[in-house]
Amino acid sequence: MNVLATTAELEAAAASGAFVQEVTSVQHYTDRLFKFRTTRPASFRFRSGEFVMIGLLIDGKPLYRAYSIASPSWDEELEFFSIKVPDGPLTSKLQLIQPGNAILMKKKPTGTLVNDALLPGKRVYMFSTGTGIAPFASLIRDPETYEKFDQVILTHTCREVAELKYGEELVEATRNDPLIGEYARDKLVHYTSVTREPFVRTGRITDLISSGKLFADLGVPPLDPAVDRGMICGSMDMLKDTKTLLEQAGLTEGANNKPGEFVVERAFVG
Repeated sequence: MNVLATTAELEAAAASGAFVQEVTSVQHYTDRLFKFRTTRPASFRFRSGEFVMIGLLIDGKPLYRAYSIASPSWDEELEFFSIKVPDGPLTSKLQLIQPGNAILMKKKPTGTLVNDALLPGKRVYMFSTGTGIAPFASLIRDPETYEKFDQVILTHTCREVAELKYGEELVEATRNDPLIGEYARDKLVHYTSVTREPFVRTGRITDLISSGKLFADLGVPPLDPAVDRGMICGSMDMLKDTKTLLEQAGLTEGANNKPGEFVVERAFVG
């Protein structure tokens, strides 16, 4: 296995509570975004929507960051969607990985963007910006999501049109998937917008919610705590502003130990 660090260094890091996982594929979308897939340990279990700490050996020491697992809980591999930060302590190195390289992964997943943290409802909104789409890439490929909700609305806002490509490929593949394609074609709605280029829809998702354009475009009523549920993942400003809008609509925040009408992922990289 071609690795970024020596086998001895990786084994030493793994002995301290991490898996060593081989990279199986890498796809670069823009100079800011890429996805990669790795092998999955036979003993690793997680709920769709959770995140895990992944990392590399930097100057001989493990450096970890929280990454949402973009693959569903039933997938035989693990998928991650990442930003590239030129001077980022981890991503400046992580963006260089190739198939056959290895990464480190902590053994315990966690997170609040899980179906268990939401009360039953009619429709669920998955509000994402940038690589914040990653946990929803997991959830929209999980049959449980479609069992729990009549409509699954995935919103994805990016700065540029090219940054929407991961989500577009994801939704198309999901609708054609032999396991869940039938559910996704009937229930999954993909709503995209960009903020810095001309596009069919422009503007921050918070502005599209506030103005009512989101609901007009979808042909659904405004947010109603009796039937609507929300999940939020993105930049810190986006999290705060979207949470405020949901609370103003009467939705209450939930958690793993107390399900509610919306949840927020705070341990998000990028």
